[in-house]
Amino acid sequence: MESDDVTNVRTRDALRAAHLYYVQELTMEDIATEMRISRSSISRLLAYAREIGLVEITVHSPQDGVDSLAERIIELFGVTAEIVPTPVRASAAERFARVARSAARRVASLADDNMSIGIAWGATVSAIARELPSRPLHNVHVVQMNGAASPMTSGLPYASSILERFAGAFGADVQLFPVPALFDDPHTKDLMWRERSVRRVLDAQDDIGMFVFGLGSPRADVPSHVYSGGYLSGDDLHSLMRDGIVGDCATVFYRIDGSSSGIRLNERSSGPSLDAIRRIPRRLCAVSSLSKLDALKGALAAQLITELVIEESLARRLLEG
Repeated sequence: MESDDVTNVRTRDALRAAHLYYVQELTMEDIATEMRISRSSISRLLAYAREIGLVEITVHSPQDGVDSLAERIIELFGVTAEIVPTPVRASAAERFARVARSAARRVASLADDNMSIGIAWGATVSAIARELPSRPLHNVHVVQMNGAASPMTSGLPYASSILERFAGAFGADVQLFPVPALFDDPHTKDLMWRERSVRRVLDAQDDIGMFVFGLGSPRADVPSHVYSGGYLSGDDLHSLMRDGIVGDCATVFYRIDGSSSGIRLNERSSGPSLDAIRRIPRRLCAVSSLSKLDALKGALAAQLITELVIEESLARRLLEG
């Protein structure tokens, strides 16, 4: 692993190369001569500058392109939107991968020193974690926002692997939340929440500056982990259907109008309430599947999202109403 001094020198050189190339518009050959290094080294420094967020390249699309879609989403829903272009014939896996890569770059650009980053485990956030560029920061904390244990597994290896990737990218420490995703009895949850070790994590969650999450959906083409991983009993699933649930955020369930009142399963959830989520300054959600359209509508109605990374065809469907 590079020492801090080596990393700082590389970052300084990358910034200088980027300024000469993008601002002063020198050629790579001219920059190589000025910095007294090879042209290939300049190319690597420019790539590194883009990777760690020193350089952001914006492509301005025609009026009916992704820029227009993003502007309309801002106007209708009041959220910042990044539209991820995809080919018409792209597979669901390719759309998912492209959204994860874009979301990872967005997370890295928003992360900052002295920030606590909340993580809701799931397939989308796991994919984002794998794509995160390295960007060492100072005094950053990565906090698990909902438990991952179920009757079948502790959930710790799965959740901790996601958090550790975030921590590795930003040089952060990790705060795990070793409790069930859903308690069997809400009274057990109430008692657990009084424990000092649990309260320590809950207090850390209150200081989150950025929350990174995907959306769970009982109607997704590929079932979300919470619906397919043994977290919900048959009675639970029937209860969700009766309550008109379209999605969940960190195992807290909601309807298409954004409401969550009267959903009894939420009394047993270890995730933060929707009110608590809305208090977090930055709330980045990534979504790629058309089958999660209703889950996305509900999350937007509930005002859970401030930063949306969304696949292009899904964005168009969202704007169709």
